[in-house]
Amino acid sequence: GQFKSLSGQSPSLIHIATHGFFFENPEVSKNSIDDDVSNIYRSSRDPLLRSGLILSGANQAWENNNFYSDDEDGILTAMEIANLDLSNTNVVVLSACETGLGDINGSEGVYGLQRAFKMAGVDTLIMSLWQVPDKETAIFMETFYENWNEDNTIRAAFIETQRSLSKTYKDEPYKWAAFVLFE
Repeated sequence: GQFKSLSGQSPSLIHIATHGFFFENPEVSKNSIDDDVSNIYRSSRDPLLRSGLILSGANQAWENNNFYSDDEDGILTAMEIANLDLSNTNVVVLSACETGLGDINGSEGVYGLQRAFKMAGVDTLIMSLWQVPDKETAIFMETFYENWNEDNTIRAAFIETQRSLSKTYKDEPYKWAAFVLFE
C-alpha cells in the first residue's frame, strides 16, 4: 500500500532492498507447477505478472495462497508497478535478489521489473542480474552512493563503483558484476 501511494508524487530516488521473484514463461519452464502460488503467478502468460517484488506482509499471502486482486497482499507485481506514475523518479535502485531478470519475448524485448519501472516513467534503474552476497551488495551500494555524491552523475558513479569493486574482488566477479544500469 505504501509503495503504491507514491504514484503521482514519487521522490527523485527510490531504493528498494527486498527480494524479487521471476518465473520463466510456463511454455518453456521445466519446473512442474505444483503449488498454489503457481496458479496465480507462475502459470501466467503475462511476464508482468510472473515478476515482482516481495514486500511487507507477503510471506503470509505467499504461504497461505491468500492473495487479493485489488487489496494489499505484500506482493508487488511488475504489472502493478507499470500502472503507477513514477515520472518524478530519476533513479530506482533495486538492491534485491534476482530483480533484473526478465523475459525475452521475440522483438518485444526484455520484460519483468526493468520494463515495469520504465513504463511507470522512471529514467534510470540499477538492479542485479543474479543473487549477490549481502556483504558485497552493501559495499556496492555504499560505494555507489558515495561516488554519486562526488560525481553527481549516475552513470559516472556506477562505472567508478564497478571499477572499484572489480579491483577489490578481481577473482570473484560474481560478488559485483551482477549490478547493471538501465537508462
